[in-house]
Amino acid sequence: MQILLVEDDRRISSFVVKGLEELGHQVILAESAEAAREWVNADSLDIVVLDIMLPGIDGIQFTKTLRYRKNHIPILILSALGEIEDKVDALESGADDYLVKPFSFKELVSRIKALVRRDGYKNTSHVNDSCIEIRDLKVDLDRYEVYKGGANVDLSPKEFKLFKYLIENRNKTLSRTAILQAVWGIDFDNNTNVVDVYVSYLRGKVDDGSDTSIIRTVKGVGYMLKTD
Repeated sequence: MQILLVEDDRRISSFVVKGLEELGHQVILAESAEAAREWVNADSLDIVVLDIMLPGIDGIQFTKTLRYRKNHIPILILSALGEIEDKVDALESGADDYLVKPFSFKELVSRIKALVRRDGYKNTSHVNDSCIEIRDLKVDLDRYEVYKGGANVDLSPKEFKLFKYLIENRNKTLSRTAILQAVWGIDFDNNTNVVDVYVSYLRGKVDDGSDTSIIRTVKGVGYMLKTD
């Protein structure tokens, strides 16, 4: 596995690099977001492990820039900022997971493996399953593209991640808590309405104008993407 570590604290970076390399992984170290730019589009890269408090461009802005440029490589944030608001801000900016410093190295490795496995960023074993057609929609899960009646639908990284999760679990009822965990990495219901807000955004972009939305509300539970 090839990992880009963006961390300016040399005490932390030396510890992480040494541990990951001992496990057989290849680690590229960048001490700033500016230095990381030349690596993020490498085909061989599997994941970015990113500090927030960086000199120059911070980790949040760097994440937003990657997502704006349609780079969907998994991003794991490492930060000493441990408040719920900090985590939500990072996840809504496009990060896939968030680990608070100080952290267990064993947990870091587990989260890296889980993100690479779950996101399937480099997995080409399901090419035939990557293109889905629903009503007048065509969704390419590998290329992160959505077309409606032949026209491109511009989804934000988080909208696409939500839509992809619904598609992968189509015709199943998904609770708001399950969606929060899968899409935002929040493993508890903190009374946020972010799921409802993003479902509303999605409906406005992908529904075909018929009376029945493909994204159904399951009262008191959550949502279901209905294709039957």
